[in-house]
Amino acid sequence: MADYMILGLVKKRAELAGDIELTHARLRELVNQLEHIDGTLRIVAPDMELEAIRPKAFRPPDDWARRGQMSRLVLSILRTSKEPLTTREIAAQMLLERAMDAEDQRMLRIMTKRVGVALRDQRDKGRAASVPGPGQFQLWAIAR
Repeated sequence: MADYMILGLVKKRAELAGDIELTHARLRELVNQLEHIDGTLRIVAPDMELEAIRPKAFRPPDDWARRGQMSRLVLSILRTSKEPLTTREIAAQMLLERAMDAEDQRMLRIMTKRVGVALRDQRDKGRAASVPGPGQFQLWAIAR
């Protein structure tokens, strides 16, 4: 087999194993926080059944993106920018324009992923271009 294939698979496996470790660490942190909150609730409201509290699932707002809206907003932000931007900067700007909390790290992560997908799609269509930025970040601009 080709060495480059083996190296690629080894690299991908290491990346996935690292993601799993991070996910486990985050899960431990969340369980720890939940136990602290449960302990506090047992002190201040001993009669409350904690198991009766249903988990609240995250659901993006209905008006987040209609067909093509994400791409239009991303391209609009790039057009008005004087310099290339990172995906995270574009996502933060988008949250601000939508009057959403740009300080909410969870929301910013989700929006950053969605913006990244839109940017890659626009790069494939020749409308946006990426250049290496600081560290491992890419900077995005309108393709010229």
